[in-house]
Amino acid sequence: MEGDGAGGQLAWLNEASVRIGSTLDLVTTAQELADFTVPRFADGAAVDLLESVLHGEEGAQPGGSGRPTTRALAVAAIDALLHLEPDPVGELSANVHDQFANECLTLGKPVLVSHIQPDEFVRVAPSPRAAELLRRAGVHSYLVVPLIARGVLLGAADFIRTGDRAPFSAVDLELATQLASRAALFVDNARLYEREREHVVTLQRSLLPRATPHTPGLAVNHCYAPTANPSEVGGDWYDVAPLPGGRTALVVGDVMGHGLAAAATMGRLRAVGRTLMAMDMAPDRVLARLDLAARDLEEDQVATCLCAVYDPADASFTVVSAGHPLPMLIGPDGAASFVEVPVGAPIGAGVIPYDGLRVPVEPGSRLVLYTDGLVKSRTEDIDSQLDRLLRSASALRSTELDAVALSDLAPAGSERFDEAVLLVAAARPAAVAAGLRVWDLPGDGSAAGAARKYVREQLDLWHLGDLADVTELVVSELVGNALRYGGGPGRLRMLCDDRLLVEVSDTGPDLPQIQHASPSDEGGRGLQLINMLCRRWGSCRTSTGKVVWAEQDVPAGAVRPAAP
Repeated sequence: MEGDGAGGQLAWLNEASVRIGSTLDLVTTAQELADFTVPRFADGAAVDLLESVLHGEEGAQPGGSGRPTTRALAVAAIDALLHLEPDPVGELSANVHDQFANECLTLGKPVLVSHIQPDEFVRVAPSPRAAELLRRAGVHSYLVVPLIARGVLLGAADFIRTGDRAPFSAVDLELATQLASRAALFVDNARLYEREREHVVTLQRSLLPRATPHTPGLAVNHCYAPTANPSEVGGDWYDVAPLPGGRTALVVGDVMGHGLAAAATMGRLRAVGRTLMAMDMAPDRVLARLDLAARDLEEDQVATCLCAVYDPADASFTVVSAGHPLPMLIGPDGAASFVEVPVGAPIGAGVIPYDGLRVPVEPGSRLVLYTDGLVKSRTEDIDSQLDRLLRSASALRSTELDAVALSDLAPAGSERFDEAVLLVAAARPAAVAAGLRVWDLPGDGSAAGAARKYVREQLDLWHLGDLADVTELVVSELVGNALRYGGGPGRLRMLCDDRLLVEVSDTGPDLPQIQHASPSDEGGRGLQLINMLCRRWGSCRTSTGKVVWAEQDVPAGAVRPAAP
């Protein structure tokens, strides 16, 4: 640089280490390099990076075969050169065969053109028109240097001088090479940072549900919003599981910690939780079992979790919390409030049991489950953020109330430092009202006959008479087991949605199991029969006893019960 001695040049290079690489963003880093060199070192500068680098992949080996594909990422120029036409930022760089930039990228070596000859402008510019603009602007000197870090080619930076300014010299070439070497390290750090983030986010997404299952009486939508910082990604999860009897389980959890370890723990806890829900356990028992499972993890991590089970028969949620933020209930009129669920200890802390809360809801109400990333901010306290969430949710129109819209209410930019997941469950009892029936059964020997009568009459009304014989046999066995081992049957529930399900409740504590019956035994074959006739069957404990259920396929082409 003109007028700068060795001390000034060294100070300039040291300043570059402060001005370049202020963030771990590739675009910002490239622009900082271009801006730093104009106007002190050059009148114009441009930075192109390899396309593979922009996708977090490795760069190219210097001296490799062929010119790697690059993309224009940053341009800077003095006011007199703003009319020039370099490669547009964000577009692929021009690949003209005999360009000086091609030589630099192919060989991995700088190219110095102290005095540009008239026929060399086309080797500097991306097009003949751009070359003519360079010539008319008085550009006379050109320099392009490769960006190489840790032995890998990442891109190139080129510079021009114009007017009365001294042309680039061998000293300038050495200075630009040192600058490019330092800047390339910042570019490579940003590349590695982006790759780490993509890996963690990909792992996180792969461990989350791919689609929301069919949930009778409940419309569920979800949203996962990662942060820009990979170190803050990894611990949040959600799950939606359809349960027998038309019920639906909703789970949202947050492993304390971030990164790959938190993502791995999250995957384990979600797998355990989904297995427990498939067994149709009550939500408080699900969290208690999760707590036991978390204590066995080598990482010794804890997690908050919220589990809610929706029952369309009485339009209610049963909600249990393990140290998790309170869910939000939005009524059909748009009024929003937090549900004061008893908050137990986080999963893994070893403090159980958990207490649930039954929450009746009106048609059109929405229950919102979320992780704390939705309300955590670097500048505001949590109470202020929760108040803002309530106000903002109440202001949304009914058609706008979904998980994506609510995720937009999270702190933006640098204020947000944690990922968030949301589940929004809208109650639609009318959607299953036509296909759900519940009867109280007598506690004596007449229960089986009453159950068969209810089943046959209802199947005739649903135009499913072909299923009546099998269903009567199944319900007789379920009622018989309740009379023999459960202290008498309680309720009979029948649901016709995508499948036909019958369930019988009783007050007995023991869950039924299939027994091996010898040819001379008079009993013990009821569950074997149900197992052969039905698609699947199961049982679960309740607060008052247990429920035993069985499920059959509905014949193809059958008319489902229509909602009123």
